[in-house]
Amino acid sequence: MLSSYLFYQDTCEAAFNYYAKVLGGKIDAMMRLSEAPASDMPPGPPGREKTIMHARMTLPGGGVLMASDTPAEHFHKPQGFSISLTVMDPAEGERKFNALADGGTVTMPYSKTFWAKGFGMCVDKFGIPWMVNCPAEGM
Repeated sequence: MLSSYLFYQDTCEAAFNYYAKVLGGKIDAMMRLSEAPASDMPPGPPGREKTIMHARMTLPGGGVLMASDTPAEHFHKPQGFSISLTVMDPAEGERKFNALADGGTVTMPYSKTFWAKGFGMCVDKFGIPWMVNCPAEGM
């Protein structure tokens, strides 16, 4: 199984709560740095106790997203990939696209293409690039 693992700059919890709401996902795990046993991990930097050490979400259809917060000195702006969401109903695809694009940046508006009943690209308000695709018949 292939899963995506995302890194946030202290917005992991907000992002996952938002994705659960707009994508219908179920948060399976949300572990804070302060919850790690001292015997397993050295303590993190002061002030980061409430940041997310690991999160896991199951999406409808069996997809999995995992993520964590990373300290500013280790954070890199996501580039060179998109999380691709396939939706079978074009209206539902447009709803999810609009929710993901809300507060972010649309890089390709959601519309019909030769390969899809609906397709759009955006970067969400948390800085994660998304593609939402409702494939045409036979694609």
